[in-house]
Amino acid sequence: MAKSDGGDFFQRTSLFWIVSVTLGVGHYTWIVFAPESFPFQYLGPYGTFCRYLLDNHADFLYKGWWVAFAIHFFEGLYSLKLCSDKGITSVATRCLWFVQSFLFGILSLRLLLKHDPKRPKQH
Repeated sequence: MAKSDGGDFFQRTSLFWIVSVTLGVGHYTWIVFAPESFPFQYLGPYGTFCRYLLDNHADFLYKGWWVAFAIHFFEGLYSLKLCSDKGITSVATRCLWFVQSFLFGILSLRLLLKHDPKRPKQH
């Protein structure tokens, strides 16, 4: 196997965080954009709380969703800058970092922040 120059470093975030963030963001998106189809009644006190938030703070939830979207987008852009700073030159790898950081935010970005291309990885 050929040694890598570090220009293609990519590390996937853990499956736990992928599932957790996907469910959380999916839930939030469902409540904000399609609340009429959300099954509040089956979630007990949590469903009641979600319904309360929607009934009394819908505008805040809507704006909060867009703020979260913007934050994740800028985290994706920041990952591209970090790729440049760390010498990751592969376009495909940089795209993977952007997409993963956009979808999973700091949970992905921390892996890139910890990457030190000057020091070889020890097993």
